[in-house]
Amino acid sequence: MEQQRRCAWAGTDPRMIAYHDQEWGVPVHDDRLLFEFLTLEGAQAGLSWQTILNKRDAYREAFAGFDPAKVARFDSRRIERLLTNPSIVRNRLKVESTVSNARAFLTLQREAGSFDGFVWDFVGGAPKMNRWRSLRSVPARTGESDALSDALRKRGFRFVGSTICYAFMQATGLVNDHLVSCWRWKAI
Repeated sequence: MEQQRRCAWAGTDPRMIAYHDQEWGVPVHDDRLLFEFLTLEGAQAGLSWQTILNKRDAYREAFAGFDPAKVARFDSRRIERLLTNPSIVRNRLKVESTVSNARAFLTLQREAGSFDGFVWDFVGGAPKMNRWRSLRSVPARTGESDALSDALRKRGFRFVGSTICYAFMQATGLVNDHLVSCWRWKAI
């Protein structure tokens, strides 16, 4: 039986392969899941995605299932407890930004109707289908991610630089950056 070709970044780790094959690039329209990905992409800054993926379950537990209404209510004592949790990235700025981002997220939801509608406007409401032939061709940021980053920053979000926003767009299917040789490119 012929093995399916996939993007090389998935490697051989079963968790990375499952993430690549089942989640990465699949269009997401659930606000809670979008908040989760925005948080995890921010947590990844300076680290590997595999590190964050391995901590994902702990993040879900630590951050109330990524319910932005619950996370927005975290106080300084809760933040201090999180900073002692070895199962997540214990970077004060990243932890604090998750709480402040939850607050900004709720404000944006009230203003725009949904976070989903807000972010999908940056790609015209449908996934941008790229046709990359090599990983070297895939950009770290684009005009769309620059615009999303600027819009989020203006609304008080942190850890949402253009590179983080582009990784978020890739993960949540706003763009399809699977290589054309990958079986998932066509599937998405």
